[in-house]
Amino acid sequence: MKSRLASIRSHRVGQQGQALVEFAIAITVFLVLLLGVVDLGRAIYQYNGVSQAAREIARTTSVHPGTDFTKTSGQSAETLSVIGVQQSLVPNLGSPVFSCVDVAGTSISTGCVPGDFVKVAVTAPFTPVTPILGLIGTWNLSSTTTAKLQGGNNAP
Repeated sequence: MKSRLASIRSHRVGQQGQALVEFAIAITVFLVLLLGVVDLGRAIYQYNGVSQAAREIARTTSVHPGTDFTKTSGQSAETLSVIGVQQSLVPNLGSPVFSCVDVAGTSISTGCVPGDFVKVAVTAPFTPVTPILGLIGTWNLSSTTTAKLQGGNNAP
């Protein structure tokens, strides 16, 4: 009777060790996949922030274009303020690139007038923290948007 009881006990100990090893392997795979999903969510969140920043900068520039919005020194105080706010909200947001385009989307080099469109392009690098997405490297999230220039600096 004792030998049968000893064999059952040793069998249970072996099963507990096996379950622990299986759990360690399964939890590792599960956590890597879960963190990959969280990291992908971070990337989508930052892309949304970059898109919103481009829209907000273009909207402000269309209402308050300044003297020559394609140069930093000619941008209005309102546009510079919005750029600063967006750079504080979106991690690693670069400086926006401005250009003037007509209704057809052709670049205008002679200067913008009310009725033309201001085109704003912004980028921000995103570096994943999980090993799986980290293999891809740094992603450059970018967004470009346009807004119609209003009549003057005090236009609604």
